[in-house]
This record gives sequence, C-alpha cells and structure tokens, in this order.
Amino acid sequence: MASREQNAASIFDINFRTGALGFVMVVIFTITMMAAPAAQAQMFQVLHTFTGGDGIGPDAGLTMDRAGRLYGTVNGGTGNYGSVFRMAEAGSGWVLTPLHQFVRPLTNGNGPDAKVVFGPDGNLYSTTAIGGDEQADCVNDGQGCGVVFKLQPPATACVSFLCPWTETVLYRFTGQPDGDGPGEVIFDAAGNLYGTTGSGGTGDCSNNGDPNYGCGTVYELSPSGSGWTEKVIYSFQGGNDGHSPFGGLIFDAAGNLYGVAEGGSGGKGVVYELSPSNGVWNETTVHAFQGSDGDGPWGTLVADPSGNLYGLTSTGGAYNFGTVFELTQPGTWNFQLLYSFSGSTSGTYPQDGLARDNAGNLYGTTYSGGTYDYGVAFKLSFSNGNWIESALHNFTVSDGIDLTGQLLIDSSGNIYGTAQEGGNTSDCYPSLGCGTVWKISP
Repeated sequence: MASREQNAASIFDINFRTGALGFVMVVIFTITMMAAPAAQAQMFQVLHTFTGGDGIGPDAGLTMDRAGRLYGTVNGGTGNYGSVFRMAEAGSGWVLTPLHQFVRPLTNGNGPDAKVVFGPDGNLYSTTAIGGDEQADCVNDGQGCGVVFKLQPPATACVSFLCPWTETVLYRFTGQPDGDGPGEVIFDAAGNLYGTTGSGGTGDCSNNGDPNYGCGTVYELSPSGSGWTEKVIYSFQGGNDGHSPFGGLIFDAAGNLYGVAEGGSGGKGVVYELSPSNGVWNETTVHAFQGSDGDGPWGTLVADPSGNLYGLTSTGGAYNFGTVFELTQPGTWNFQLLYSFSGSTSGTYPQDGLARDNAGNLYGTTYSGGTYDYGVAFKLSFSNGNWIESALHNFTVSDGIDLTGQLLIDSSGNIYGTAQEGGNTSDCYPSLGCGTVWKISP
C-alpha cells in the first residue's frame, strides 16, 4: 500500500536498533552463521502471539541456547516497562516464560529493545535504551540514558512457571561524555563487553536533529574487581565519520570492530572500522554511501569465513527501495552492490541487518512490499554470477508486521524472527496487534 511506503522513513527514525558478533560462546548461542542453506519449500509458523500482558512490540530479534530455547526482549508487559523472556518447545507448541520484568524505580532500566546475548560466563547480557540515572542529561529528558545489565539464572532448579532471573546493572549512562541510548552488546575473547550508543558523547550533532546531545559513541566495559569500568573508545563527531551509530558491532579475526552509522561525507550513512593500537582506537570510514549504492545502512554487519562483510541499506539503490552490499579485502576495502530491491513482490525497505548460512546465502526481512504489502522474508543466493532474490514468506497482519530484528538460523536451517506489530488485532494498537515470534522451516 502506498501509505506504508510513504510512512517508512518516519518509522525508520524511531526503529533503529543494533546486533552483534564476537566472542566464540556468543557465536555458539546466538549468531546466524551456523546453518545449512534454507530450501525453497518453506513452512511458516507463528510461535507466539503477544497479547499485551505478556509484552508489546518485540523488536530486537532472538538468541538461542544449546537446548534450542529462544530468548528475547519485549516492551510493555506486567510492569509496563518491558521484560526479557524465554520460549521453549512443549508438545506441538511453544511456551513463553518471563525471566525478568523491569519495574519502578527505573534505575535498573526501562524499555529493553536490544537483543540479549550470552556472555562467557553463561549469563545473559543486554541493554535498555532508557532508564538508569533519571537525573542525567539525556535525549529522553528525565527518563535516564539507559543501562547495561546482566541476568543470572536461579542457583537452584526452578520448580514453578515464574522463576525470575537476577538482574545486575553493570553501568548507567549519563549522556555526556559516555553516551545515551545503548543498543546491542558483544564480547571479546578476554571477556570485555562492547557496544554503541545512538547519541551522547562529545560530538555536537545539533544540526542532525539531536540538539546538544552528542553524535553517539562506541564504548567498552571491562570487569574490574566486583564491578565494571566503562571507557569510550570512540565518540562520533558528526562529520565524515558519521553520527548516530544505531547498528551493532562485529569483530574481525584481528580484533578490529566494524559498524554502521548515519551521515558521513555523502549524508547517506557510513560503514566504519575501529582498530586498536597501543590502547587507542582509531576510526576509519570504510565506505560512505552516496544514494545510488544505498542510503541508511541498518543493523549489524555479518561476515563470511574470509572476513568479507555484508550489510543492507533501508533505502537508496537503483529503485530507492534499499540495497544489499558486500565489502571485500585483502588490502583496501572494496565495495560491491549485490542487489537493489525493486519493489512490489521483491519487498521494499529491508530492515535490521542480514543473516548468513554456511552455504553463503543471505537472509533478511523487508518492512513492506510482497503480496500483501506487509513485508517479506527473503533469501539471496549467488548463481551464475548474480545474486538472485526469492521470497520465503509474504507476511499478513496475522503473521506479524513491522518485521524487526536480525534473523536467527539454527543448525537445522530453521529461521526465527520477530514482528513488532500484528498477530491478534483485537489486542494492543487498533487493528495492528502486539507482535509475534515466528519461524520458517525448510
């Protein structure tokens, strides 16, 4: 529908989030590079439809443990400030269990909208975009600049349905100079945690619609005694380096970090690299988008075994409906436009990064387009010198709409994702629903 396409840009403004790669245990549990290629004959299933009391608007994607259980975050819920949940197969269906509810006072976080990841200690880690220090000078004035938190399972076996995990706040952001609005986190091999904040820091981005609150940061949290020490490793300045790094981070084998941000020399977004040297992280713009090659890089980059990076942009390209791109090495990074979304059946305005299987196929979702104009789950396969797109599923309102979060692929090739709206249209937003968790099986 034309109205959805016209509203896409404004919806993008409020839905940017982040994703991650890194420490080997995180890869085992959560990352999407661990599956055989999905076949063309697909079976779609809604695993859970949110009703409001159990949450609203899951928008961050999912994480899986070794037992095949899913973990995610959602807004709303019993305490109305968001929760972390787990889903497990039971008989022919799936059962959702809340692990932690965010409640007042909001010093321990409010509004989790980043994916949870497993740390090297087996605990869950993530962030809330607001909450924490409510006196801090933040974009959401009086609501806090966000927190980084850990969730630890009960010490003894749970014998009831409600068996909450224990939350520990690792860090509360203050806006300047440390950042405001954290997204997803990753770990390095030493157990240090890294992430981005969409605003805050020392840069002045008043010309970018974020008055006096900074251009965003990349930060490190290191275990220190019984607590954690925060260090800003880069503060965006809003020039050629970009601003608002809402996307997540990914490590390469040499320990360099990569991510995406808005702005840059072409004003259409950048891919950036952060390289450590003698305790200092140096930022390099790997690619600055100009529009014809994409506009608005989104989500978390994904890598192949050779270290090549893949990502998407929400708009731009040959038809201005978004692109999929690749950055290759060795030596100087080389940019290649792999695919431009053409609209209609191919989907329009892809969101939240890509997933990759071991065969090199790429997977993602679009905000709109497809048979019903509520988006598609797509697959890109390389064949005879070209990347060919195929729609794995055309979404309807009952399936879930406003497809969000990086996809998860398990070892059997099943694809899992979330939808921020849709499902039961009698719940939550008028005629839109509270969102769903869904699965596509090969």
